[in-house]
Amino acid sequence: MNLDVLNNQYSDEIAAFLAVASQGSFVAAGRLLQRHPTVVSKRLASMEKRLGVRLVERSTRQVRITEVGAKLEQRLRSAIELMNEAQQQAAEGASEIRGTLRLALPAAMGRRWLGPMLPEFLKAYPHVSVLADYSERLVDIIDEGFDAAIRIGELEDNRLIARKLSDHRRILCASPAYIREHGMPETPQDLVKHNCLRFSGLASFPQWRLHRGNELQTVSPKGNLTANDSESLLAAARADAGILGAGDWLMSSDIAAGKLLHVLPDWQLDTAGGVYLVRPSAKFPSAVVVAFKQWIESKFIPVPPWAI
Repeated sequence: MNLDVLNNQYSDEIAAFLAVASQGSFVAAGRLLQRHPTVVSKRLASMEKRLGVRLVERSTRQVRITEVGAKLEQRLRSAIELMNEAQQQAAEGASEIRGTLRLALPAAMGRRWLGPMLPEFLKAYPHVSVLADYSERLVDIIDEGFDAAIRIGELEDNRLIARKLSDHRRILCASPAYIREHGMPETPQDLVKHNCLRFSGLASFPQWRLHRGNELQTVSPKGNLTANDSESLLAAARADAGILGAGDWLMSSDIAAGKLLHVLPDWQLDTAGGVYLVRPSAKFPSAVVVAFKQWIESKFIPVPPWAI
């Protein structure tokens, strides 16, 4: 192997060439590299002289990459990606797992179930720091720099690697006092006679689509409280305000304690989904991400924490 290609001169030339190719001008490339444009120009000229080929066509305002330059850029970026992956893979062999883990967590489930478990993970890995972002919005974990996320429902982003942690069911519940006063619905269509607490983040909102096997019934429930926060709706259901449709993870503890009753237990609200751990589709995940993946999987085996 010729180690000369790894010296600083060649590295500076390659950095200058890739910056010019991506930015389209020496001025912009200089800003990116924090170098004067003339320095960038000299490094690129040196590379062209060494290779004996023109990599860019220069004009007064901008530069245009040549066909040869475009092919070289592609090869160099592929090589850099392979080097990064090799270093990341090597880091997995470190004796101590350390670093920062950026997590995107669903707000309500995160506060209720995931957040309280994180101290256990941090105790197991004392050299790891967690930056947790709780939000109901669908974050772009690649563009926003997250290492991993927990998502509920159906997955659509094929850029991500997903590991299903558990099934996810949405059910209907109401307090015993509300049922005593207003009666227990016997069919999905009976729901239109009731005050329904509606979550605006539901995919089918404002409709409720109820499934029983292959049977589907769609209703348009009415109610005096609609919110984008499921925990506030849960508080209203506990206070006898109406029938709530939400994930079983939200209401399982109240059902077990007798604070809520399962309404239309043969029916499921909306389509079946799952709880997933997702991460960017890097070939070699960091040791911290691997450790978190193994730990969170163990918390959902054999059943999710809300089913214990």
